[in-house]
Amino acid sequence: MVTKEQQVYLVTGGCGFLGCHLVKMLVERAQNVAEVKVFDLCLDENMRHLSTEKVKVTLIQGNIASVDDVHDAVEGVDVVIHTASLVDVWGKVHPDKITEVNVHGTENVIQACIEQGTQYLVYTSSMEVVGPNVKGDPFYRGNEDTEYTVYHDKPYPVSKATAEALVIAANGKQIKGGKQLTTCSLRPTGIYGEKHELMKTFYEQGVRSGGRIIRVIPTSTEHGRVYVGNVAWMHFLVAQKIQESPSIIGGQIYYCYDNSPYKSYDDFNMEFLSACGFRMIGSRPLIPYFLLYILAFFNDLLQLLLKPFCIYAPILNKYTLAVVTTTFTVQTDKAERHFGYQPLYSWEESKARTIRWIQSIDELYRKGH
Repeated sequence: MVTKEQQVYLVTGGCGFLGCHLVKMLVERAQNVAEVKVFDLCLDENMRHLSTEKVKVTLIQGNIASVDDVHDAVEGVDVVIHTASLVDVWGKVHPDKITEVNVHGTENVIQACIEQGTQYLVYTSSMEVVGPNVKGDPFYRGNEDTEYTVYHDKPYPVSKATAEALVIAANGKQIKGGKQLTTCSLRPTGIYGEKHELMKTFYEQGVRSGGRIIRVIPTSTEHGRVYVGNVAWMHFLVAQKIQESPSIIGGQIYYCYDNSPYKSYDDFNMEFLSACGFRMIGSRPLIPYFLLYILAFFNDLLQLLLKPFCIYAPILNKYTLAVVTTTFTVQTDKAERHFGYQPLYSWEESKARTIRWIQSIDELYRKGH
């Protein structure tokens, strides 16, 4: 029988980019975990090998949008870390599907916790719950109390904002057994690191352009990016602290950032792509902003016109243009105060790990060509 000292964790979306890093961390670092349940629609069978003599890793295939699947997965669980999410800001996925996964899926998790008597729920939100907004208002070294005009017009940020509100509203609800549900939410900035699909896409685009990356974002635009290992670490820490100090952590929201340098998306990506021989063209943006805006506008229009016939989902649209051209940087002092968060991985180590992964992709590409 699993005692209070030997708990069962459930990680929804456990085979995803963040989820797999988090599961590995729980297995390697947790002192009071007997089992980590990995719930995902598409399972990575290699994760079964993460099991050790002390910690069992159980893979559960299921749909977060299914009430029954989620209810069964939560049975016997002490802590749920809900990372499962459908990320799409390009229009690849129908808005109803995004709502089904991100909103209804979160409702299913909350209800399952209540019905199964699971006392602790940590939710993976996103900085996009706040911004950047489409007006291009900067958010400079902001925190959870910084005033900002939030304006959403894309299904993804709307769904994440709705889901986060549901999780926070569920804090204090009575659960099976008479205890109360304790919840909190983490808002990572742009996550990077090993297995990051978007970074892999940027690499592939760079290869097609002969290793030349055209600068389109001013160097003065700053974004906060955070290493996936440090995001997993913050989840790890808060999942423990929420049990020790529920009155402090319960109902709280935390930005998630580390010591990665504040840079534009162009310059930050080059920190890794340059290791593969890529080079940035131009010290200033080579394409004027108004031309980018016109292109983004026509991409949105073309997407609308083609919707009845096919999926047209270019990386550039008005929303993604606003995101990459708007300064959005955060602080994590609240997480440090409340549960002692400090980055586990330095910028140098985070960079080295990501470069090794990019170079492994580059090596495979070169062997194939």
